[in-house]
Amino acid sequence: MVPRYSRPEMTAIWSAENRYRIWWRIEVFAAEAMGRIGMIPAEDAKTIRTAYDRDALGQIDIDAIDAIEAVTKHDVIAFLTWAGEKLGPERRWLHQGMTSSDVLDTALAVQLKQAAGLLIKDIDGLLEVLKRRAQEHKLTPTIGRSHGIHAEPTTFGVKLAQAYAEFARNRERLVAARDDVATCAISGAVGTFANIDPRVEEHVADELGLSVEPVSTQTIPRDRHAMFFATLGVIASSIERLATEIRHLQRTEVLEAEEYFSPGQKGSSAMPHKRNPVLTENLTGLARMVRGYVTPALENVALWHERDISHSSVERFIGPDATITLDFALARLTSVVDKLVVYPERMQKNLDRMGGLVHSQRVMLALTQAGLSREEAYALVQRNAMKVWESDGQLSLLDLLKADPEVAARLSTDELNALFDLDYHLKHVDTIFDRVFG
Repeated sequence: MVPRYSRPEMTAIWSAENRYRIWWRIEVFAAEAMGRIGMIPAEDAKTIRTAYDRDALGQIDIDAIDAIEAVTKHDVIAFLTWAGEKLGPERRWLHQGMTSSDVLDTALAVQLKQAAGLLIKDIDGLLEVLKRRAQEHKLTPTIGRSHGIHAEPTTFGVKLAQAYAEFARNRERLVAARDDVATCAISGAVGTFANIDPRVEEHVADELGLSVEPVSTQTIPRDRHAMFFATLGVIASSIERLATEIRHLQRTEVLEAEEYFSPGQKGSSAMPHKRNPVLTENLTGLARMVRGYVTPALENVALWHERDISHSSVERFIGPDATITLDFALARLTSVVDKLVVYPERMQKNLDRMGGLVHSQRVMLALTQAGLSREEAYALVQRNAMKVWESDGQLSLLDLLKADPEVAARLSTDELNALFDLDYHLKHVDTIFDRVFG
């Protein structure tokens, strides 16, 4: 976790304080269930629950727990030793019939669910901004590019609507991944419930807002976690996709949109004129980091037999780092889109730059409708279009077509003029927006 790219609410989820609080809840709820079904004395179970209700732990003494772990070399035992000191003789019922993974895996599920909740809120904020800016520029014409080359007209609003639809899908994916990873396992050493009753697991799951893991072999199957982190990787890629679009649009030769440049901001230590797309470049780098955590999560799926701990060290990294980084990136992207400076006049200038080449397909189609084969129509339009291309837009495609006798024999001047109408390309924007925004 890098403080520069962290926000307090997400960071708190992965704090030692929160982790120990969740461990304590698991132990208390398990003891409570055991008391109800007669596994341990009911009065002792009530005493443990009362200690929880009155916050007997108080401030978690992380240093004290660390000191115990330095001797035991076992984090769960260290915590139980420290927490048990807050209880009387009933402390002996803590962790009854349980194994460490029951606590660790269930707690991780809670943390991932908490983190996903924040990330979903982040996406909701981004969707709100994308929708507003898309509506603002719904009919702002701009050139669409394929392979980075001018293709046909679109609108800047359509570009943002595409991003909205993509992040709406990501939201659905994240909700599904959150629900899939949020399972509870309190099933004992190899998951057979030999020393604990399944009803204990059901109670703990209910109290924590988790689902019961159908089969846990001491560990919760890591395919769930792999899907969770893969989903984070997909979201990161969507962030990079939009960030890359903005970076290209800010290039000096394009300059159709740019990141907000605040008063007093400096773009370069050497060149006072510079206004660089530093935020979206940063987002590109952060996306790479989040995707980098996906492969270790996939490799965690293949554990030995009923359990090994090769996944444990991995998850201590990727759990906090992936969610904290993605949380920061989503918030940064939301701010970038919210403050994005858009230049409709420059968009129109770029549309007009290549002498009407953006209308070439429509002319070709009109020639086929006038009786030419597609191959003949393509050749006629292309030979004129290449002259415009080679003139760097100084020539006009419309003028060249009007002067071409083979074209003029098929299409009148009025018909040709009509084929260069920009609004033709925007006639279904309402349909697209209805599909995206409803």
